[in-house]
Amino acid sequence: MPQDLSPLWISLKTSLLATFITFFIGIATAYWMLEYRGKAKSLIEGVLIAPLILPPTVVGFLLLLFFGKNGPVGQLMNKFDFTIVFTWYGAAIAATVVSFPLMYKTALGAFEQIDKNLLRVAKTLGAGESKIFWRISLPLALPGIIAATTLAFARALGEFGATLMLAGNIPGQTQTIPMAIYFAVEAGAMNEAWFWAIAIMVISLSAIIIANVWQEGKRIGGRGGVGRQGRQGRHGGHGSEVSWISASSSPVGLFIDIEKQLSSFHLQVTFNTDNLPLGLLGGSGAGKSMILRCIAGIETPTRGRIVLNGRVLYDSEQGINLPSRDRRIGFLVQNYALFPHLTVAENIAFGLPQGLSHSSIRVQLEQQLIAMQLQGLGDRYPHQLSGGQQQRVALARALASKPEALLLDEPFSALDTYLRSQLEQQMMETLADYQGVTLFVTHNMEEAYRICPNLLVLEHGNAIQHDSKHEIFEHPVSATVAQITGCKNISRGRLLQASQVEASDWGCNLQVLPANPRDLAYIGIRAHQIAFTNNPQQENTFPCWLVRTSETPHRMSLFLKLHSPATSPHDYHLQAEVFKEKWLTMKDQPFPWYVYLDPLRLMLMD
Repeated sequence: MPQDLSPLWISLKTSLLATFITFFIGIATAYWMLEYRGKAKSLIEGVLIAPLILPPTVVGFLLLLFFGKNGPVGQLMNKFDFTIVFTWYGAAIAATVVSFPLMYKTALGAFEQIDKNLLRVAKTLGAGESKIFWRISLPLALPGIIAATTLAFARALGEFGATLMLAGNIPGQTQTIPMAIYFAVEAGAMNEAWFWAIAIMVISLSAIIIANVWQEGKRIGGRGGVGRQGRQGRHGGHGSEVSWISASSSPVGLFIDIEKQLSSFHLQVTFNTDNLPLGLLGGSGAGKSMILRCIAGIETPTRGRIVLNGRVLYDSEQGINLPSRDRRIGFLVQNYALFPHLTVAENIAFGLPQGLSHSSIRVQLEQQLIAMQLQGLGDRYPHQLSGGQQQRVALARALASKPEALLLDEPFSALDTYLRSQLEQQMMETLADYQGVTLFVTHNMEEAYRICPNLLVLEHGNAIQHDSKHEIFEHPVSATVAQITGCKNISRGRLLQASQVEASDWGCNLQVLPANPRDLAYIGIRAHQIAFTNNPQQENTFPCWLVRTSETPHRMSLFLKLHSPATSPHDYHLQAEVFKEKWLTMKDQPFPWYVYLDPLRLMLMD
């Protein structure tokens, strides 16, 4: 064991100071770079990680040029009779510079791993950037930040080349453990070199082990970490002042007139809705979710206007674009975006207005837990809940902030059939009591029909029909709307007379209700509305042959060929659906069967 232990104290002093500095600067830089979208991003990124790529001696040489007596900082410090070169401050600066990239890149990776939906939902719950950082981003990124801090400390502890260039090797002043090892080996003092090598390995490994033990303890402890008093005592509000139109003259409801240019399509929709739930129905990529994100302030339209209950949320001409936290929008996303490090109660309380007393918070929490059938689950974490419970917590959290509009983005997509049915009923009960605007996004037509009195059908970013659900399902304005709403039988149509249409794809003429000759392009009928008859003389009745069947738990789908037997499994005209009880009575009847296409059920479309 060497008599002079100063390298140990100098190494600990410089590495701890370097770690302290990189901890704050690294986290701040990583969080800033996470959202920075400027043109200089690549250049800034290169500068920040350069010390990780360049040889340490080159880094030390650049620091020497910068802090030396002829450098810009060195000349400035000379005026105050102060120098960095060949002092332990120089060693600390060298350690800080070379350890910073590890801290920055690891912290940036930790922030990038956070589900962006968590941050978006937090904004819609009224949280500002500061609250989101301290309550959501930092706690969720903390394991990665602890790992980054450990790596930065180990890197600072082992720094050699840059330290030698800037601080030199002055025993008792700047000689760190790596310096002591190098010069001990050079002098042939192998026992001393072994001592310092073992010491630096023990210190580095101890730091890593302590960090791992801490993180494992956090996982076992249930992901908690913030005291109950502190968590319930800090809640974001909706305190920003916004411009109101007179309530007596302003319409109640939501008005949308927006455009947004996207890489895959051009979103361009105009509609308004009142307090009755409006279903947004359409295929994938139709623009349903993008409309919700624009309303919530998560996305910004290219141009347009959004008005909620007389409040202008967005107006491109007037330069108005309220941040998400001020829009009073409740947003329920597909994966629910529950904050994993907060309990059920803390998730629900997150969006409560600022300044509420603890007793008021407890009363409102209890009301939400009872309303959503979550009694006794307030202290559980999201990972301890079933999918249905998680959805109810997300809905309770959205409603707790008393939003003026509730946006539901496919809330049942992650649930099994039985659970979806149960929660659908509960959702309908909840929406019946909710007095605000509700937009319900789905691609499931039956789901939309059951929940929403009114529907907006979308295709490639355009609204193609907005009406009551009965009108849309019974009188779709186009073949596209008919297909989106589940019509399986559509043929090209040509008007022969005022009440007669040729269905060219079915090879027959049909009696219909009087049609507009300028608009008719297609004719259709829904599969469950095809009837079978024993009267071949009836109008719109045609002989048919069964091509093949497809079975569901309660129904049979029958693929039928009109006029003649089929030549292949794909040679059919119509698809009919019958209950299995009906199928049992007709399946053994001889062919041809006869189908009746009721004129009242036929849909004439653009």
